Parts: sequence; structure tokens; C-alpha cells
Amino acid sequence: MAKQNVAEQFVDILVRAGVKRLYGVVGDSLNPVVDAIRRTKAIDWIQVRHEETAAFAAGAEAQITGSLAACAGSCGPGNLHLINGLYDAHRSMAPVLALASHIPSSEIGLGYFQETHPDQLFRECSHYSELISSPKQMPRLVQTAIQHAVGRSGVSVVSLPGDVASEPAPEKAAETALVTSRPSVRPGDTEIDKLAAMIDEADRVTLFCGSGTAGAHAEVMAFAEKIKSPVGHALRGKEWIQYDNPYDVGMSGLLGYGAAYEATHECDLLILLGTDFPYNAFLPDDVKIAQVDVRPENLGRRSKLDLAVWGDVRETLRCLTPRVSPKSNRKFLDKMLKKHADALEGVVKAYTRKVEKHIPIHPEYVASVLDDLAADDAVFTVDTGMCNVWAARYLSPNGKRRIIGSFSHGSMANALPQAIGAQFVDRKRQVVSMSGDGGFSMLMGDFLTLVQYDLPVKVVLFNNSSLGMVELEMLVAGLPSYGTTNHNPDFAAVARAAGAYGVRVEKPKQLAGALKDAFAHKGPALVDIVTDPNALSIPPKISSEMVTGFALSASKIVLDGGVGRMVQLARSNLRNVPRP
Repeated sequence: MAKQNVAEQFVDILVRAGVKRLYGVVGDSLNPVVDAIRRTKAIDWIQVRHEETAAFAAGAEAQITGSLAACAGSCGPGNLHLINGLYDAHRSMAPVLALASHIPSSEIGLGYFQETHPDQLFRECSHYSELISSPKQMPRLVQTAIQHAVGRSGVSVVSLPGDVASEPAPEKAAETALVTSRPSVRPGDTEIDKLAAMIDEADRVTLFCGSGTAGAHAEVMAFAEKIKSPVGHALRGKEWIQYDNPYDVGMSGLLGYGAAYEATHECDLLILLGTDFPYNAFLPDDVKIAQVDVRPENLGRRSKLDLAVWGDVRETLRCLTPRVSPKSNRKFLDKMLKKHADALEGVVKAYTRKVEKHIPIHPEYVASVLDDLAADDAVFTVDTGMCNVWAARYLSPNGKRRIIGSFSHGSMANALPQAIGAQFVDRKRQVVSMSGDGGFSMLMGDFLTLVQYDLPVKVVLFNNSSLGMVELEMLVAGLPSYGTTNHNPDFAAVARAAGAYGVRVEKPKQLAGALKDAFAHKGPALVDIVTDPNALSIPPKISSEMVTGFALSASKIVLDGGVGRMVQLARSNLRNVPRP
């Protein structure tokens, strides 16, 4: 039996860690690893057209499964292309192992062809980034990288010269047990008792929830009911906390709606649950604040805290809820629910009049119809920019749907690559890429990956022939829009030329039928929808607050728009509000 080389050992470790596929683009320095995969049935090589797509796809897969995913890039430019997608995965807390293959080990530091220093370049977007310069570092270094990625929920990078990958692996190398899942983190009794005392002393408590509430929906609802608290959320908390939530007061932040801002500012105690909400301008500075987070480095870095609690949300609430005294006064909660409903009623009117006849099509109408027609367990991947607005306001979470985007890193072109990773996890699950024309065209080459693997991703393209969010930012700052217009092809024709299903929609009455047909198609499909570039109205007067960027008042004026089913949800939540 031939002796195992380093590349084969690397692949075996990936298999032991549960990795099902390695996304990447082949190249000479990667050849030993790719060949090892070719000879291994337990893992697949997924050929994409751009390494950035590989990293985004791996990040999305990790977010869907909660398990380690992997990507690879060849030496120099190949692995440099990974970096943007890895930044996104790292900031999204997605466990990803990236293989950055390297130039021949004897040439490192001598200005060789395609020379970079990947072990240094990836340090800012990873928990661990190291170079394998000798076979003797195997398998311990790769195992350490995996444990960093899984244990700390982020990216690890292993740099491997192609010649080292071809060398024989160490004999009788220790195969230590791998960490493949994270433990629950429970706060200490002292912190729990302090938080319980703060809650008992407060008359008005508001909960503000982020992605750290994943898996804790029942615990948050039980807690909110016991202390009669309104519940707001950040964008990344939407899919986990908005559904089946009679205490919902909407979302705060740049894309916010409803009464979340008021609820966080008019309370006596604000409790931040599993959120690293970055916009401290939207957080109060005159109320008591407690924060619960599984990552201690997140505690207090956005606002001044009166109490920091290190623990995951579910375990914290399981310990905390029995220790707090129940509150019977619903006055603050009902007031916030009423404000929430009134706010939604006010903004929805602009997009409920004759939208079915409006040409170009209102993007709000597209998002609303999409929400109605998509599967109950659909995975939505959302491009950064205006698609974030439509997803935040129109997609209805239900506990089974997933909504993935570049919500922390804010990269363009994320939706299509993330859809690739999500679809590989389950070919039978509906995956919808909500793409803008700017983001889609940036990595459009990987539409061919859908065709090559016959992935049934449905690309719903919001085509307003502009970089809409950038244009809005310019106008808010008092600048004329410049360099934001795209001269686009008929994307549906491009899709058909690539061998996929493609249809172009220019009239509202065509929309529902086009989406239904695309969803019924068994392979990849693209629906190119010509939308109104002026969907968001600009105030006639630019205020001083707007000149400074997206301040609270500016974002409220500029971004007020329809909110889909949330109006009906808010109305239903008012059933217990006393009528005057």
C-alpha cells in the first residue's frame, strides 16, 4: 500500500471533520489536493468560476448547516480572490476552513512568480492563519485550524505549498479527536441574579434581539410574556425572532421600521440579546442597558453597559426567567404595540395604490409577491443594497425559512454565490437569490456554475439599471448621483444563452406567472424584473442631519416604505390593547 502524502492526509482530516465538499478553482499548487479529492468518494470538489464565489458559498453552507465548510484557492492571485468572501464568513460567525495553496517552499521570500504571503494576508479575517512549511506539522496544524473555526465560529486559513502537499505524510501521526460542535455557555449565578434584580426594579423593559437568539425563540417569547416586554430586532435577528411574536415592535437601524426605536429609548431597562448591533447612534444613552452575548469581546463595545452577561441567549434565559418576578402591567407594551401598528399603517399607503399598474414595476410589489409565492421553507440569499431593504420589510420569516446576506460585511455580489452553497446542502429545498443588477453582474460568471451542476437556484433579479443604494447615499449627502447607472443586457436572454431558464418581466401583471413558472422549473432559472429606480422618494429639502449620512431622522424620511405582511401582523398583535 502506497504511503499517504500530506495532501491525502489533509483531505482525510476534512472528511473526519464532516466536510462534504471543497469549493474552489483548480491551479498547479492545488493539484495534489484536488487529485486526492478525485480519489476520495467522501468529499466532492466543487468547481466555481471565481474563488470569491467559493468563499461565499462555503460561508453560506456553514450558516445553513451550522457545521464546518471549506474552500480553496491556488497560490497568489487564486487564494487572494478568497479574501472578500472569507471576511464575510468570519464576520457572519460561519465556521469555514480555507486552504490557501502556496508557491514552492524553497522559493518563499525570493520574489518568485505569484508570490504572496497568505499566512499573513488572511490574519485579519480569521481566528487562525498559519503556514505548513514541513510535513511534520501534519496533522496537528490542520486539526488546530479546524478547532479554531468551529470553536470560535469563524474562519481558519491553512497555507500549504504545493511541493509540501506532495511529500509523504508523517508515519503514525496522531489522530486526535476533532472539535466539531460548540458547547452551551451558561453565565454565572452572580450575573443572573444581578440581571434579575435590574428587571424586577424596572417598570418598562425592552428586549432588542440579534442573530444570537437563533434557537432561542421559545425562551425569548416566554421571557417577554413574563415581564411584558416589547421585542425589537436587528436585521440579522429578523429570521429568528420576528415570527409568531405577539410582542414584536419592528426593526431598528438604517433599514428600520415600526416602533423599535421608540421602544428602546422609552424604556427603563434595555436588554440586548445576542446582538452586536453596529449603529450606536440608534441606541439610547440615557437608559440602563444590559447585554447578553456568547462572545465576551462584543460586550459593551457599542454602548455603555450597566451589566455585561457572558453566555448564550437560550441558556441565559433558561436560568433567568424563573428568577424574575412576573409583571402584570401591560401599559408600556401595549403603548409600543400601538405605536408600531400606527407607524406601519402610515408608511404602507404609498405602495398600496395602483401598484399592479405601475411601470416600471415597484420593487416593493415584487418583494411582496415573492414573499407570497416562495416556499414555506425557502432559503433567501439577499444582495447588499436595496435588496436588503426589500428583504427586511417584505420577507416573512416563519421558523423554517432562512434569510442569508452580507449583513455584517456589506459586500456586493454575495447573493448568487451564497445561493450556490445553500443549494448544494439540499437540492430539493427552494433557494432564491434576491439579486440586484449591480451585484449579479459583478460575479455573473458563476451563473454558469448553476448550469454546470444543474443547481435549481432561482435568481430573482431586481433590475433597476443602477446602484440604487449608492445613489441614495449620494443624494442623502446632498451630492448629485454620478457613476451609478448600469447599461445592462437582457439578463433573461443571457440566462437562456447559458443553458438555463430565463424570462424578462416588464409589466406587473406578468410577475406572478413568471415567478410561478420559474419556481416550477426543475433546473436553474432567472427572472429579470425591470424595476423602478426611483422607488424611494427623496425629500425636497436636504437637512443638515442628512448631510452627515444616515442619521435617524434622515433614514426615517428617505427609507420609509411599504412593509408587506407586517401591517397585518401588527394589527393582530393589537387584539389585547385596550380601546379608548
